[in-house]
Amino acid sequence: MLKDTVTLFGNISLTKKTAAAITEMGFEEPSPIQNQTIPLVLAGNDVLGQAQTGTGKTAAFGIPIMERITELKQIQALVLTPTRELAIQVSEELGKIGKFKRIKTLPIYGGQAIDRQIRTLKSGVQVVVGTPGRLLDHIRRNTIKLDNVKMLILDEADEMLDMGFVDDLESILQHVPAERQTLLFSATMPTEIMVLANKYMKDRVTVTISKEQLTVPLTDQIYYETRDKLDGLCRVLDSETVGRVIIFCRTKKGVDDLVASLSARGYISDALHGDLSQAQRDRVMKKFRDGKLDILIATDVAARGLDIDDITHVINYDIPQDPESYVHRIGRTGRAGKKGVAITFIQPREYRQLKLIEKEVKTRILRRQLPSPADILERQTEVIKNQLTQTIARGSFDVYSGIVADLAADYDPIDLAAAALKLFQEGYKEQAVIEKAQFGNTGAEPGMVRLFINAGRAQRIQPQDIVRTIAEEADIEGSIIGVINIYDKFTFVEVPESVAERVLSVMNKNTIKGYRINIEPAKGR
Repeated sequence: MLKDTVTLFGNISLTKKTAAAITEMGFEEPSPIQNQTIPLVLAGNDVLGQAQTGTGKTAAFGIPIMERITELKQIQALVLTPTRELAIQVSEELGKIGKFKRIKTLPIYGGQAIDRQIRTLKSGVQVVVGTPGRLLDHIRRNTIKLDNVKMLILDEADEMLDMGFVDDLESILQHVPAERQTLLFSATMPTEIMVLANKYMKDRVTVTISKEQLTVPLTDQIYYETRDKLDGLCRVLDSETVGRVIIFCRTKKGVDDLVASLSARGYISDALHGDLSQAQRDRVMKKFRDGKLDILIATDVAARGLDIDDITHVINYDIPQDPESYVHRIGRTGRAGKKGVAITFIQPREYRQLKLIEKEVKTRILRRQLPSPADILERQTEVIKNQLTQTIARGSFDVYSGIVADLAADYDPIDLAAAALKLFQEGYKEQAVIEKAQFGNTGAEPGMVRLFINAGRAQRIQPQDIVRTIAEEADIEGSIIGVINIYDKFTFVEVPESVAERVLSVMNKNTIKGYRINIEPAKGR
């Protein structure tokens, strides 16, 4: 059990429970908006923040929320967001920040059964993240009590006004205590926002964070989807012609674990993160610059300020938390007019984060299949030939000649040489095992998975709607989607087993023709 002692996050003092949670999330030091906002909020100020998505503003208000509220089962913090997607995203991040505290966060939005939300509210929550429409619905039903709210946060306020929520906001603010702390975040500051701020905020402090121009370097950007990232990384390292490589992990522990895992598999790598002394850091960097080390594994913070040419590959072993981090990472390669390669590994549940990065940096990250053992062997053929000719030139293999002479009476010399090469290649490193998602019997054709969707003709859904949505969201060809059976209130659709996990991840809680769906593997017929 973590004791509530004080720990520093940059220069900000936080309780140990909150600090431990954000360290686990991968935060090593505050972003600019966090650095400016958190101390002000902890001091009790109202804050008007101009910041866009991807600057770390959720943690800028989420960390103070977890620091200031108590475990009393009453709503003490209310966050208003323009969309249900953002409400879910903010609620999930607040849940992570409050992981080691007994703080319960509830997202409230339309499209979800209101009865379930009412039951959770009755059980007691401390933080509510909601959309204006559904929140007003609860207020009118008298199923939510806002009398104890001491922190009110308006997130992406300009978008809420653009969506016509100004009257709803005014109505909600009438039900929140006047003696409260108010935080308002907006990407732009139109007149309507300033009117709102002047009316509802007291002695506010303004924080402005200008978003950096996201410029993508001269880099080939690709991603691999796999449930076993270590196996995938090893395959890529074995098949790519690489020079100097930087691999990024989200946490210091992740860096150390990956260095150990690669070392156990015969790769020479070293770590760079915040726990290293300056002398240790200098030694690692000297080896990397001198070419005595080909693989550097680092956290985002530790890699800042690195100025090394000839980085052929940047590998995101952990997907970055925001688009800025992605651009900063891949900017280590593709310098001085030379082309570089940026590789990102994702698990199926991280696909949406990848699409957000694509959208923000206005670039296309191409999907590739992981190299197979055959691909790796083909790429290494020239290396093997070179090693053989050098070994023959050096001589001194009499003891092995005796073994070959003994076996030559029973086996063809070419078969013996080929078997020796196979032993060297596949015995030196275990052959990769391709993991396959197990869905059991779903009633689909061989190689396919049959999925159940809780929407059908009653929602006016047609086959082309399903094909178009799944193809776009899961980044697959519509032509590979199989049989579709649409019934009155549900639908069955078959997709290849190789992409089924990804389809489930991106489509669950997604929408088809504006209708929010649930999707799951079907039960066999």
